[in-house]
Amino acid sequence: MKKNIIAGFAAILLLASCNKDKEILDTLNTYNHSMEAKGYHFGDKLQLPKEVTENAESVTVSFGDKETTDLTIDPKFFTLGDNAVTFNIKTKGGEVLNQDATINVFAKNPEKNIAYQIVAEYPHDPKNFVQGFQAEGNTIYESDGQNGSSQILKYTLGTTTPLASTKQAPEDFSEGSTIVGDKVYQLTWQSKKGYIYDKSSLKLLSEFAYPNVLGEGWGLTYDGKNLIASDGSKLLYFLDANDPSKLIKYIAVAGSTQAYDQLNELEYHNGFLYANVWQKPIILKINPATGEVVGTFDFTEIAKQNTKGTDDVLNGIAFKGENMLVTGKNWPKIYEVVIK
Repeated sequence: MKKNIIAGFAAILLLASCNKDKEILDTLNTYNHSMEAKGYHFGDKLQLPKEVTENAESVTVSFGDKETTDLTIDPKFFTLGDNAVTFNIKTKGGEVLNQDATINVFAKNPEKNIAYQIVAEYPHDPKNFVQGFQAEGNTIYESDGQNGSSQILKYTLGTTTPLASTKQAPEDFSEGSTIVGDKVYQLTWQSKKGYIYDKSSLKLLSEFAYPNVLGEGWGLTYDGKNLIASDGSKLLYFLDANDPSKLIKYIAVAGSTQAYDQLNELEYHNGFLYANVWQKPIILKINPATGEVVGTFDFTEIAKQNTKGTDDVLNGIAFKGENMLVTGKNWPKIYEVVIK
């Protein structure tokens, strides 16, 4: 009889413990969901519910291969945008509880809506599926995508006749490109390699493999020191221009209320990065030191005039002096705009 009483008492304690553990996890889950949309900023503190803190001996947060007891949103630990983390709670009863969560980190300052005015229009070959786009003087260098017809070409702004061009192999899908000194660098989408050409003749000089972290090749630009590549995620990768297979660092991109992914064609100008967002009629202006989006251009009206399907979207950013040139995939026009 005594043994039955002890066993029953133990069962009650176990049930109470299980209920308490469930309460801790449910409360933490509710808190995390409430904060997922609201997000955090760097320097904010995770204000965990008292049901968690009062019953926890310790709480750590794991992110990738890192773990911390500091519940501050630290840029050394978190990135802008979504962070897939795990909360690890050691309860005062000796249990270890784990819960996955998403911590969204946003920029502190709202993005500015940047005004512009169209000052000129130029012809663009509507057969060109623009992947990379840059200007040097009045010469346009363009990476034209699609399997079986990919190429790198250059032509004089105001014409559509190539001055030089080089075709890619049928299995390659040309992507972003950029000018580095007397060379042009070009990415491919899924071939996991890039090409380097002589800028004058567009003769192929060499090729390079991507660093493993770069999933696909999307956009490419040059900041005067490093190549900067996108792969369709929220990340921008800084690569060694002398050895593009070598990753220098990466940054994540977010605005004040949302993370941005599908980052595509890139341009660097006067200390800022500019990025198309795939299938959206906007261009982001990004601080390359932090990944914070400081401004957005809305090209909805231009896109409406040129987008008839799902793929002929805004994609192409270059600078002609201080004016921006924009175009899109299979668009018949290039627009020159003054930034106000």
